[in-house]
Amino acid sequence: MPPPANRLAGSTSPYLLQHAHNPVDWHPWGGEALARARTEDRPILLSIGYSACHWCHVMAHESFEDPAIAALMNEHFVCVKVDREERPDLDDIYMAATMAMNHGHGGWPMTVFLTPEQQPFFAGTYFPPEDRHGRPGFPAILRRIAELWRENRQALERVGEELTTHLRESAEPNPGAVDLDAALARLLGQLTGTFDPAWGGFGRAPKFPPATLLRVLLRIHRRSGDGRALQMARRTLEGMARGGMYDQLGGGFCRYSTDDEWLVPHFEKMLYDNALLARAYLEAFQVTADPSYRQVATEVLDYVVRDMTAPEGGFHSATDADSEGVEGKFFVWTLAEFEATLGPEAALAAAWFDVTEMGNWEGHSILRTPRALDEVAQEFGLAPGEASARIRAARAKLLAARSTRVPPGLDDKVLTSWNGLMIGALAEGARVLGEARWLEAASRAADFALQHLRDADGRLLRSWRGGTAHLNGYLEDYAFLGNGLVDLYEAGGAERYLVEARTIASRLVEAFSAPGGGFFSTSADHETLLVRHREGHDGAIPAANAAAAHLLARLAAHEGRDDWRGAAESALEAWGAALAAEPRAFAESLIALEFLREGPVELAFVGADGDRGLASLRREVAHHFLPSRIIGHHDPATGGAAGPLLSGKSLVDGRAALYVCREFACRAPVTRAEDVGAALGMPGA
Repeated sequence: MPPPANRLAGSTSPYLLQHAHNPVDWHPWGGEALARARTEDRPILLSIGYSACHWCHVMAHESFEDPAIAALMNEHFVCVKVDREERPDLDDIYMAATMAMNHGHGGWPMTVFLTPEQQPFFAGTYFPPEDRHGRPGFPAILRRIAELWRENRQALERVGEELTTHLRESAEPNPGAVDLDAALARLLGQLTGTFDPAWGGFGRAPKFPPATLLRVLLRIHRRSGDGRALQMARRTLEGMARGGMYDQLGGGFCRYSTDDEWLVPHFEKMLYDNALLARAYLEAFQVTADPSYRQVATEVLDYVVRDMTAPEGGFHSATDADSEGVEGKFFVWTLAEFEATLGPEAALAAAWFDVTEMGNWEGHSILRTPRALDEVAQEFGLAPGEASARIRAARAKLLAARSTRVPPGLDDKVLTSWNGLMIGALAEGARVLGEARWLEAASRAADFALQHLRDADGRLLRSWRGGTAHLNGYLEDYAFLGNGLVDLYEAGGAERYLVEARTIASRLVEAFSAPGGGFFSTSADHETLLVRHREGHDGAIPAANAAAAHLLARLAAHEGRDDWRGAAESALEAWGAALAAEPRAFAESLIALEFLREGPVELAFVGADGDRGLASLRREVAHHFLPSRIIGHHDPATGGAAGPLLSGKSLVDGRAALYVCREFACRAPVTRAEDVGAALGMPGA
């Protein structure tokens, strides 16, 4: 048999390139593959995964690199390989099918068999290369499906038709009015019932970082003073930061923990997780003033700027779980390695990072910090300050030594939506913690996206790599980049970022609006797929429908646009009944809904960049947790201010001023930082 055509070799996706030399005759999703399936009357074997996915690598090695298994695939199927991160539209459709066929279970790698008309009739996730533990192996499944296609195709086609009907019905909204207080109370009850008081988090392993839910808990605490909400948020934030899911040397979080203790992660790091978690820790720092939260947020954002930034300014997508073909090898240590690296300081560092002769995972130690600093310091007869200084020095040496290891693979594609999330996180970090380097990094990334991730007509594109951008932008690309640009402007960035956010919002409404309110995941000019998907609940990233509503609500407040406010309300009400029943799945919607129901506090800063008085006002505002707010800034020396928030606002006796307003009705301006708390209505101010 001749070798298969290498149709993936020109891909911009590192994931597809990983499969370019498989003996499988892979096709990218597109007209050629679909036409071949119809012409040859063969089913489609659709394999969906992503570059940093450990079990995707396992199945690739066991099955897709095996000539005998590849021959079965090539003989009976048109084989299509898809990067879920570039094609969330396909992933959404066929993950819904996979979960429907597997009692709510799904994941990656995802393996779906389709008719030539794209209708799914059988699906699963990882399949072993041979029969194991009473389960059929992948070759047995391939043979059985090929046999059924030959001998009982009508049965498979009936399954496909029924599933297609189910998918189309499930993509319909579930509208209803939403009582915000009732939804938050129900959410608090749901989370309290599944909270793990020992380690934090909700439910049992595997544990994924619940970043957006934690942000909602902080809002519940702000609204009601409920101590349970704050206690659950703090325990979870601390458990994650002390565990092995957090990179104790380099900063940044892995995707999830395989155990209850946040100890053993799958070691891939995703850009979106780190953007979402950085915001959660920033908000927790504002609420509690706990310096450990500031430290984690700082380390996460510095990690992204240092290790995940492309030379052109955008942010890479992910790093792999594996290095040198071994999961976690880059991250784990032995006690002997600690001693060789640190010499006499090894014992103290090992006690702090839980490194032992036996190890805590497969004979090695995943670094974590389960003990209090005072306890470790006392064990070594040190003052806490001295112990902390020695541990910091040891950490720097360990990080330098680790940098000589073979690093995990880097998925260096730049995705618009994930970059929008990180632009927003960096901008908010700059605003809250006063770090100018993060504002610069966010501005560079925004400029990159606006220049390289748009086509000649101004429409957003999904993905960029190696100088090439392609694929229509999805709702999440518009919503997350738009919100990131608003964050960037509000953190002190140029006004042009707010202007660009308005342009993105206008295109979003035009291209994605759905009948009855809310938004489709794909634009009106997108290729026709089995279903034009709509989704209200959160997934690995917050719901794009909710993020779009939040963007429109924020811009409506900046611009006085009642039409955009109405569109935001309609987008959330499109899923109102589902939200009321299961608020845990709608955390991002609750954040947007609170913004709409409360009406934001409007903060207008007037003064010149570099003015000490203006800087002190900004610093004081940054100390306060104000989740429902908009911020504008204007230097009168540059001319008249645009927009209702800033219109008519000027210096006060030549001094920089802060105007605190609601619905464009303002209190008397303040010029002294010590008066900001009272102007904001803060308790005790």
